[in-house]
Amino acid sequence: MLELRHFQTLIALAETGSLAKAAGRVHLTQSALSHQVKALEQHYRCSLFERKSQPLRWTPVGERLVALAYDAQRLLSEADREVGRLLAGTAGQMRIAVECHSCFDWLMPSMDVFRERWEEVEMDLVSGFHPDPIELLNENRAELVIVSRRSRRRGIVFHPLFRYEMSAILSKKHALAEKPFLVASDFSDQTLIAYPIPDVRLDLVRRVLGPAGVHPERRAATLTEAILQLVASGRGISALPAWAIQRYLDRGYVVGRPITRNGLQCELFAATSDAGAKTDYLADFIGTMREVCFSQLQGVTTFPEA
Repeated sequence: MLELRHFQTLIALAETGSLAKAAGRVHLTQSALSHQVKALEQHYRCSLFERKSQPLRWTPVGERLVALAYDAQRLLSEADREVGRLLAGTAGQMRIAVECHSCFDWLMPSMDVFRERWEEVEMDLVSGFHPDPIELLNENRAELVIVSRRSRRRGIVFHPLFRYEMSAILSKKHALAEKPFLVASDFSDQTLIAYPIPDVRLDLVRRVLGPAGVHPERRAATLTEAILQLVASGRGISALPAWAIQRYLDRGYVVGRPITRNGLQCELFAATSDAGAKTDYLADFIGTMREVCFSQLQGVTTFPEA
């Protein structure tokens, strides 16, 4: 009963979150896609997702089929790679620039997995601070950049990686640790410890503190471990990705709290040039990063392309 087209449909639904967008991705009418889903539901005699949920909320059977679809996609990709290597050697260069300092926790394992698949591709990290990392693509100084915002840039493609929650980080003895969540005003009389990057690239400042007119005292630290040490010793408070500090929360080194009642949801993208997006090994590395992140990081979720 299951065919490749069903896997493509399930993946499109999982990544776009809606029937209309999924139909567009797989080049079907919404009616044809709905018919395809109903045929699967009739075969398994159950619903695959809850109707009228936004985004789609999968049933246990639906989740299992989506996981199977991704497994099938991975196996097909691996087969394509092997065939490609048999037909012709593939080599190239991939220089990676990273805007997110805490990304190295999952980027390095992703690079290790990728090297086993594409031994001919030379990989390197672009070091140093870059006020506008996307320009590295335009200047041919990088092939891929990890960024936290999608913007309209001619000749640039933004590939969604994952969505995650940004958590406020405090000392266990901090008075604000008693609160269930923090709001902008809670930061007004605190020292904010953050990476030395422009405010436009700090989600906490750009989306919460700035709009509220809150401008706390600042202290910069380059390493995630340094930020955590300063917070733990009561030198200030910070905001870091929940997945990056989970092991420190688990052992009680610091305390994490949501930012705003609904939490501060953030996103990460892999940016490439138009030409780079069509390169087999670049496309495969983006898929590899997603595989590694969803297998290793807690609390990350998918989100649709624009």
